[in-house]
Amino acid sequence: MFLLLFLVAVLVGGLIGTVGVGGILLIPALNVLAGLSTHTAMGTALFSFIFTGLLGTWLFWRHGSIDWRITIPVCLGGLLCGYPGSLANAAAPARLLDLLLGAVIIFAGVYALFPARGGRLEYRSVNGGGDLKQKLFLLAIGGAVGFGSGLTGVGGPVLSVPLMVIIGFSPLTAIATSQVIQITAALSGSAGNLAHGFIDTGTALWVTAAELVGVMVGARLAHSISQASLKKVVSVVCIVVGAFIVLRALQLIPA
Repeated sequence: MFLLLFLVAVLVGGLIGTVGVGGILLIPALNVLAGLSTHTAMGTALFSFIFTGLLGTWLFWRHGSIDWRITIPVCLGGLLCGYPGSLANAAAPARLLDLLLGAVIIFAGVYALFPARGGRLEYRSVNGGGDLKQKLFLLAIGGAVGFGSGLTGVGGPVLSVPLMVIIGFSPLTAIATSQVIQITAALSGSAGNLAHGFIDTGTALWVTAAELVGVMVGARLAHSISQASLKKVVSVVCIVVGAFIVLRALQLIPA
């Protein structure tokens, strides 16, 4: 069981480093292979994402892939809207939310397989209202991601990567931004989990170490393949993760 969980953690880290998405797969592995309760598995996984995010941010920054003019407004929007999303979560059926989330992620993955229409989005330095409009647009993206994360209880990258890709950002920009987003989401969530005792620190230490190995390999892979190939990888992973969320909501696999 130890070896299998170690390999799953390396795989999850590799997915985080390559496409930013895949951390949610660690939760059922901790639940089944480590014998943790669902709440503790979620808390332990989320805690580990602080460190995968820090390493991923450093690796992508070292490659010059993080555009802070994009990343900061997106993260700020996420921080502002995460709490309202969590309030809405209390009033909505959990299974319905998971089914909706899974369907949206599958749709985004399928949509991203098709050739992009129009030009690729990037941040352009302009004066006056144009610059303000860009910042507000990025805040809105972050707000949608933050609200969706709070509403469904999943990490920001699961929503931010497919959303940014289908809007028109390059896959590498979306993945680089997701490395920072997962830090903010994991920090805020882990504070509450720690207070409620939902983090198994012993398991978290070695699982995180395994994930970090995967992140290093994944980040190198993300910078060594073409944008077209990377977009296809993002699409396939989103479809798989979306299907996983739907199957979990239908209770066909462990929560």
